[in-house]
This record gives sequence, structure tokens and C-alpha cells, in this order.
Amino acid sequence: MNKTSDEQSEGKGGTAYPALIEQVIVLTGPTASGKSEVAISLAERIGGEIISLDSIAVYRGMDIGTAKPSPLDRDRISHHLIDLVDPTDEFSVVCYLDAAHNKVREILDRGCVPIFVGGTPMFLKGVLRGFSPGPSADWDFRGKVEADLAIHGVDALWTRLEQVDPLAAHRIAKSDTRRMIRALEVAKVSGTPISHQQTQFEYTLDASECNVFSLAWDREELHRRINRRVESMFSLGLIEEVRELISQFGRLSRTASQAVGYREIIEGLREAKPKEQMIEEVAAHTRQLARRQETWFRSFQEIRRITMQDNFDAEDVVGQLTKMITK
Repeated sequence: MNKTSDEQSEGKGGTAYPALIEQVIVLTGPTASGKSEVAISLAERIGGEIISLDSIAVYRGMDIGTAKPSPLDRDRISHHLIDLVDPTDEFSVVCYLDAAHNKVREILDRGCVPIFVGGTPMFLKGVLRGFSPGPSADWDFRGKVEADLAIHGVDALWTRLEQVDPLAAHRIAKSDTRRMIRALEVAKVSGTPISHQQTQFEYTLDASECNVFSLAWDREELHRRINRRVESMFSLGLIEEVRELISQFGRLSRTASQAVGYREIIEGLREAKPKEQMIEEVAAHTRQLARRQETWFRSFQEIRRITMQDNFDAEDVVGQLTKMITK
């Protein structure tokens, strides 16, 4: 059984990572919300360095589809946690937080300000509230539960979890079978329900006490921005980028191959879909991703929203931010 990125993070017992929220600035928001442009201007103004908060930007060669900063932008401001591993590798929450904690210390030692920029919800949650990987995985148990799931279905899995950990069962969506299986596994391995162990996510600050900001758009305007970005990515050669990745690496890791913008093209090349259909699918799935991100962001009381408008000026937004940043 192949281990996914999240499974690896769940499967490694050991070091717990405390929250970083009191040491850093965080700029988040849905995809295509203008985070990078604003972050670069902010970093220039306050002496900051940018730490990517993107689970796909860690992969080398996945450049166009992740809208990585250009070489010119990287010359203007130091960017970190980009291009760390090949796209055949898995990169877990634990891997990310280990690297992020080290990078924050380095940046602070240089007398600079760490600015996390990106929209990957689980990475964001680890930065804001800390993370503990929990007990090591029991792969034999997990395989048996997955086999039962294939035979008896999701409802039976959820009923089993409700009997073991009713709080977790009501927190986890039925569509999220991976988390349900992990909850059963934790209860079995540790003897304690996962809902009783997740105290690392109870550490919260009021929004006025920290520097966590989200760029918020009217939904229709955000969708227009997403559509324009997707069109631009295809014009810049996203299909050719995916072809090169497949040629160079063969099969990509589960995390890399399931990333929005890459999954659709991998499938489209395999099924010989026309380019126009791939563009439509990537745009639709990116809009869906943005909605999921916004749902996550609303669950964080730490976040202060910055209302954005079309044709925004990054310097004006930075002016708002600097007035809101607590010392």
C-alpha cells in the first residue's frame, strides 16, 4: 500500500510542533487572490522574507501550475520552502513544519520578519495552532479497514467510528474516508480517541492579538481572476510542463499528481482530451478549490479579512496591512 503525504505525517510519531503565530506574519487567501504581489511589497517595506505556505510549490518542476514567484521576484525578496523535493516524493505536514520551524529561526536570527504566504489549509493550521503527528501508523490495521470500506461502504465506516469516537465522527465529513480511518487507527493504537488528543489545535489567539490576514474577494470577481489565471497558465505552457514532468519522472507522487491543474492535464493527455476541455476542467476545479479554502479560512478566528477590489494596488493594500500589524 502506497503511503500518501498525509498518511506519512500521521504515521510518524514523535516531535510535536508548537504554534508559530506569535513570531510571524501570515498572509493567506484563496487561490488567485493576489497574495504573492501583496506579500512581496509588504516584505520590501518591513524587511521581511517570504515562506511559502503551499503544499505543491515544494515540488521541483511544478512551476506554472503553482504560480511560483518569478526569478525577478526571488531576486527582490528571499523566498523559502519552494522547490524542496522531486514530484515523485511525498511531502507531509510534518516535513513542512519541520522545515518551517527551522526557517523561521534562521530568518529571525538575521533580524528579518518571517512572512508566511499561501493557502494550504493544513499547513496554515499547523503554523497557527501547532501540530502533533500522533502515534505511528498501523499499516496492517489500516489495510483491513480499507478492505472493509470497499466491501461495506462509507456508512458502515462512519457507524464504526461513531461507536469508537462519536465526537470525531461528527466532526469528519463522510466523504473524508482517510480521516475516518486515521481516527479509528489512533483509537486502536493509542487506546485514546483522536478527538481527545487534538489539543494542539485548541491554542488560539484573538485576531487582534496576532498578524494573520486573508485577502477576501467578491466571489464573482474571484472567479473571473481564477479564469484569467488558468488561461494564462495554459498560454505559458502548462500542458508542456506536465508532459516534461511525465517524461522526466514517469509516475508522480499521489500528492503531486492530484494537484489541481496537474491532475486534469495528466488525465487529459492520457485520454486525448482537447485543450479547451482541459482548460474548462482546470478552471472549474480551481473555483471549487477556492470555495473550500474560503470555508477553511472562516473557521480560523485568528484571521482578519482584507476586502479586495478589482485593479487593486498592492502598495495600498500594504498600507492597510502595516496599520493593522501588531508590534
